[in-house]
Amino acid sequence: MKIISVNVGLPRPVLWKGRRIMTGIFKDPVEGRVKVRKLNLDGDGQADLSVHGGSHKAVYVYPSEHYPFWRNELELEDLPWGSFGENLTAEGLWEDEVHVGDRFRIGTAEVVVTQPRMPCFKLALRFDRDDIVETFLESGRPGFYVAVEKEGEVGAGDAMERIHEDENGVSVVDVVRLYLDKDGSDPDLLRRAVKVEALPESWRGSFRKRIASLR
Repeated sequence: MKIISVNVGLPRPVLWKGRRIMTGIFKDPVEGRVKVRKLNLDGDGQADLSVHGGSHKAVYVYPSEHYPFWRNELELEDLPWGSFGENLTAEGLWEDEVHVGDRFRIGTAEVVVTQPRMPCFKLALRFDRDDIVETFLESGRPGFYVAVEKEGEVGAGDAMERIHEDENGVSVVDVVRLYLDKDGSDPDLLRRAVKVEALPESWRGSFRKRIASLR
């Protein structure tokens, strides 16, 4: 498991559907070592902090293995690393094998997985396709956010070493599945999910209400 590319970008205005939108979804690969801080990487930023960024969404990781699928799906030959707004394009980290609460050492930083990426309209803006938000969510390829437990530096080629596996065994894909399957939820999975301390309270509170409704 390793980092293929480190990608950053600051918010910028984009004209979309007649509106001027500020967005930080456009990321470009950078060379050398990059500082990993509690809220983001150096040189990176988010436009709408009410839904993006913050300590639980400090760094966005996306598997490089998904890129062939998206090149075919989007009919794009040129799809550079960072195209999905990820800070770290990784190799060997699949969402069905990575658990919320897992801890990783990346370079000299240590991070913990907090939640899947839930796409918003800015992904549609990025690719100028309204259908990509639903497709992205249902594809099982969401990538995941991490919180920074120990600041450090990261660079392309660094190993991404799992140093702790959360005992609840709730994968990133499991959380997406619970989100999509609101009527037929797995009670056991819901109960395990609310025990994951790294999962933000907004998720856990929603799952608690679902558990209560099943009684």
